Amino acid sequence: MNYDDLISAATDVGYLLLRNGAEIYRVEDSMQRIFRAYGVETGEVFAIPTCIFVTITTPEGKSITKIKRLYTRGTDLDKVDQANDLCRRICRTCPDVSSIHAEVEKINRRPVYDFWTQVAAFAMVAFSFTLFYGGTLPDAFCSLFCGAGVKLVNHFMGRFQANAFFTNIVASCVAATIAMLAVQMGFGANLDKIIIGALMNLVPGIVITSFMRDIMGGDLIAGLIRFVESLLVATAIAIGAGIALMVPRLIWGV
Repeated sequence: MNYDDLISAATDVGYLLLRNGAEIYRVEDSMQRIFRAYGVETGEVFAIPTCIFVTITTPEGKSITKIKRLYTRGTDLDKVDQANDLCRRICRTCPDVSSIHAEVEKINRRPVYDFWTQVAAFAMVAFSFTLFYGGTLPDAFCSLFCGAGVKLVNHFMGRFQANAFFTNIVASCVAATIAMLAVQMGFGANLDKIIIGALMNLVPGIVITSFMRDIMGGDLIAGLIRFVESLLVATAIAIGAGIALMVPRLIWGV
């Protein structure tokens, strides 16, 4: 057994889970199960949202440690599901370790929705939440363009590798500006409902759920990191919307 390859393969699976939005306990438990499947009972895994630390001890008493830094994260529950299935198959069949890397790469290459489908999805989220929070049908139609604007900003800011905090400020500002223009031109009536519906695209719902689950599960460091992350997102959303609403009033008294 090549333990260097084993720890590398297990880390790849954990990295795949963490990068696509899996909970901390799922990442650690999946990696430990893989180690036990190959007869390694001394696998120690410590994961936080930005890094994975792994150490195993071979039967000869040699310790092997691997650290893998996570620079970008997102949410792709399809890949999380596929990674879970891969972990179960690994534990059940104990395949050759080299084949695990190939399976991870196969999951990474799984297709995602094309750009314009994602734009339409953002628009429909805004439309639905505007109605949910009491907006009228014209308000909801206005929010379609706000939601699409949020996705367009995220896409183009991502091409320049802008940090998430600044991206959320710009996206929130653009959505609120479009909503204000729509109301000023008479297409919508409830500015607050339109803005709220559009900004729901930016609310980190999964992050909020995850940090609560992490804290309740005893992963305090990971939970606090995600808690701070959710606060920063909320702050960015508020700053962006505030800029869009206050600047016209300060300049033109609108």
